[in-house]
Amino acid sequence: MSKNSYYVSTPIYYVNDKPHIGHSYTTILADVLANYHRLLGTPTYFLTGTDEHGQKVQQAAEKNGLTPQEQCDQTVVRFQELWKRLEITNDDFIRTTEPRHKKIVQEVLQDLYDRDEIYRAEYEGWYCVGCERFFTEKDLVDGNCPECGRKVDAIQEANYFFRMSKYQEWLIDYIETHPEFIQPDFRANETLGFLKNNELQDLCISRPKSRLAWGIELPFDSQFITYVWFDALLNYITAIGYKTDDEMFNKWWPASQQLIGKDILTTHTVYWPTMLKAMGVELPKTVFAHGWWLTGRTKMSKSLGNVVNPMEMIDRYGVDAFRYFLIAEMTLGQDASFTEEAFVRRYNSDLANDLGNLLSRTANMLGRYCDGKVPMIGKTVVEFGPEKELWDTVQLAVVEMESSIDTMRLNSGLSAVLTAVRKVNQYFEIKQPWTLAKEGKAEEVGLTLTLAAESLRVCAALLYPVMPEKMTALRKVFGLGKPEPDQLTAFGVIKAGTVIEEIAPLFPRVELKKEEEKPVSTEPVKPEGVITYDDVMNVKLRTAKVLEAEKVEGADKLLRLQIEVGDEKRQLVAGIAQHYSAEEVIGKTIVIVANLKPAKIRGVESQGMLLCASVGDQLKLITVDGELPFSGAVVK
Repeated sequence: MSKNSYYVSTPIYYVNDKPHIGHSYTTILADVLANYHRLLGTPTYFLTGTDEHGQKVQQAAEKNGLTPQEQCDQTVVRFQELWKRLEITNDDFIRTTEPRHKKIVQEVLQDLYDRDEIYRAEYEGWYCVGCERFFTEKDLVDGNCPECGRKVDAIQEANYFFRMSKYQEWLIDYIETHPEFIQPDFRANETLGFLKNNELQDLCISRPKSRLAWGIELPFDSQFITYVWFDALLNYITAIGYKTDDEMFNKWWPASQQLIGKDILTTHTVYWPTMLKAMGVELPKTVFAHGWWLTGRTKMSKSLGNVVNPMEMIDRYGVDAFRYFLIAEMTLGQDASFTEEAFVRRYNSDLANDLGNLLSRTANMLGRYCDGKVPMIGKTVVEFGPEKELWDTVQLAVVEMESSIDTMRLNSGLSAVLTAVRKVNQYFEIKQPWTLAKEGKAEEVGLTLTLAAESLRVCAALLYPVMPEKMTALRKVFGLGKPEPDQLTAFGVIKAGTVIEEIAPLFPRVELKKEEEKPVSTEPVKPEGVITYDDVMNVKLRTAKVLEAEKVEGADKLLRLQIEVGDEKRQLVAGIAQHYSAEEVIGKTIVIVANLKPAKIRGVESQGMLLCASVGDQLKLITVDGELPFSGAVVK
C-alpha cells in the first residue's frame, strides 16, 4: 500500500428484501480485512451501504403498498440492525437516496454529457427486469435472459447512452498491464475473454420516467432517470468526498480492495473502469470477486427456499462463531458449501475443543499452581527447547496471518493460528505442569504456564479481527485490553502478578438435533451391480466449456481445468494430461458429472468429473457433436 492507507468497500445492497448470508459474508469479509489492517497500524476506511433506486425497489414498494422511499426506509433498517449484530465496524454507510450522493451523480452525468461521453439514441431490444439490463437478440438463450434465465420484454424507446465502446482496447491493455486490478487472476481472464471475444456496446444509462420513475433525474433531461448501475457504482467515491472534500478523497482513493460477488463481475470490471476513465479518475487498486455460498452444489436462492438466515445462525451459535466459520470455510475466489453439519463440526473442533479448551486448561492451572496469578519468570524471551519451538510456531502464525491478508487467503491464516493453538496443547503434554507441580518445580511450572498464556494472548490478537467479542473476553482473563500492533512479536506483555479472571467456557460444545429414525425399508434388495432408473436420474450430466487448463504441479497425469457450466465457473481436476495437452482442451465442450461431491486431488479441489472413453492405452474425451448456444445443457 503505497499510500500507507487501506480503503475497503462492499457492494451496496438492494433494499427490495431482507439481507441473507451472501450479504453477510461480503460484509464480514470486509470487516475482517479492515480490522486486520487496523491491528497492523494501517489507517483504514471501510464503506458499505444500500442501493435504493431501480425497478426492483419500485416493484417491491408497489407490492407492499408503500412509496419507494418508504420501502427503502423500512428495509434499510434490516441491514443496519444485522450489521450491528454481526459486529461490523464500517466507517460509513451510504444510501443512494441521500442528497450527498444524488448531487454528485448529477454533476458527473452533466459533465459527461457536456463532453459528449453521453448521447441520446433510439433503442430497440430486449430488457430483463430482474437484471435491469438490455440484451440483443443474439444474447438471449432460448428467448430468455442469458444471466438469470427469466423472461425478457421487447422494448423500443429513446434513451441515453454512455460511449463505453470507445474504451474497449484501452481496458484490455489496462487489465493486461495491471494484473492486480482484477483478482483472483482467473476472474481477470474471464473479463478479458469477454472483452476480446465480443464487441463492447455503448451502455444505456437511462430509463424514461414513463416506465420507471424511481431514480436520480438526469440533469439534462427531466423526462429520464439514471440507470441503476451508473448511479450505484459512484457510491464508492461519493462517500469519500469526490467533488466535495479533496483532502478526504485523495487520502483514501484509489480503493485498496473493492469486494464483490462473482455475479457482478462485469459491472465492476467493465462498466466501472470505463466510467472512471471517462471521468478522469484513477481506477481502484483491486476488484476482488469472491465465490458463492452453496447448499450442497446448489446456489442459495430465495425461490428455492435454501437461503441461510444469518439471524437464526447467530441466535443458535453466537455471532463470533458464525463469523469464524464463514472466513475459515471459504477459499476466497472459489465457491463454498454451507451446511449446519459442517458448521457444528468446525465449531466443536476449532473453537470448543482447541481454543476454548486451551483457555480453560491454562486458567485452571494458573489458579491451581500459581495462586491464580501470572507468575514472575525472570525471562523476556524464550531461547531454547520446546519453549522456543512453541514460540516460533506462534510467531510463524503472525507472519502467515499477515501474508494471508496480502494474498487474500484468510482461511490459510486462520489455519496457521489454530496450528499454534494446538501446539500449546501439545506443549502441555510434553511439559506436564501437573507433574512438575507435584515434584515442587515451581519455576518450571511458572515458565510453562506463562508461555502458554503469552501464546494464547498472541493467538487471540490474531483472531480478534474475526471474533472481536470472544477474543476480548479471552484477553480480559489475562488483564489485557484491545491488541496493539507492536505486541504481536513481543514476549512478556502480560504483567507478572496479574490476577486471572474467571470466565465461563468461551465456546460450549454444541450438538445437532438428531433426526427422527426412519422406518426400516421393506423393499427387496437390488441384485449386485444393478442400478435402478432413480439411480440414473440422480446423476446430473451437464455440458461444460473449458476456459483454462494447466498442469497440476508435481502430477504427470493431472490437468487443472477452469470450466463454465451455464453461468457458473468451476474448477475440475482430470487425469488426462498424458493424452491431451492443456492447449488442446481449451475451448472444448465436454460432459461432466455436475452433482458429484467435491474432492481434493493432490491438494487441488475438483468440483465434478469429466467423462472419457478408453480402450487399452487410448483415451478420448466425451464431447458434444456440434455447437450448443450455451454451456450447462442437460445431457440425456
